[in-house]
Amino acid sequence: MTTETVLITGASAGIGWELARQFAADKSNLVLVARRRERLEELAAELRKQHGVEALVVPADLGRADAPQAIADQLVRDGLAIDVLVNNAGFGALGPVAELDVGRQLEMIQVNVAALTHLTRLLLPAMIERRRGGVLNIGSTAAFQAGPFMAVYYATKAYVVSFSEALADELASTGVTVTCLCPGPTVTEFAETAKMGDALLFKLQTMTAQAVAQIGYRAFRRGKLLVVPGWINYLGATGARLVPRSVARGIARRLQWNLSD
Repeated sequence: MTTETVLITGASAGIGWELARQFAADKSNLVLVARRRERLEELAAELRKQHGVEALVVPADLGRADAPQAIADQLVRDGLAIDVLVNNAGFGALGPVAELDVGRQLEMIQVNVAALTHLTRLLLPAMIERRRGGVLNIGSTAAFQAGPFMAVYYATKAYVVSFSEALADELASTGVTVTCLCPGPTVTEFAETAKMGDALLFKLQTMTAQAVAQIGYRAFRRGKLLVVPGWINYLGATGARLVPRSVARGIARRLQWNLSD
């Protein structure tokens, strides 16, 4: 049986780092993508030593529109066929749309939406041709309602969920699966990057990146389409779709930080 090769974006920390460990423990070879080469090299060395897998480091900034094609070109040069694509890279930013740096907001769309879509489009045809493989997209519980003061981030994650569900339907008879993992607040670098250290959302119950990755990995292997780890997160995501949208929007506003207070 041929060993599968898994490409993971945003592998230098958090959920991406832990997903790499999950796949490596299952003897999958890895292509690790992120901006921080040193962190990737550290992870690659760990996985090679502990699990005897191959781990290729590909430093790339997915905030650049040309990054997905550059990654695909390197895979061709290295003779690598990707069996599983994990679109994990993403970030958020807290603040009003009218005040946040416009470049930062557009970069968020590039990383969270455009790069995810581009990489999927580049790697998917070969999976379909081989009639095996999978895509694991990292969404968020933010996908299930609008998020004032994180408007762009919430909107990007709504895209990821919608894209994943539609793609799964398109691929139903191809042998290629799609899973969308939608974690809630998780102990990663996300809150620091988004400048959400004081947000109520991260003062309530959070999950570890390892726990989220384990749940997401198992769901992917089972071929489950949509998974929300943690019962509190599940209830919140479900509740957001049952209550009036204005109520869900108001709760999201308070959980992030009521900037008007």
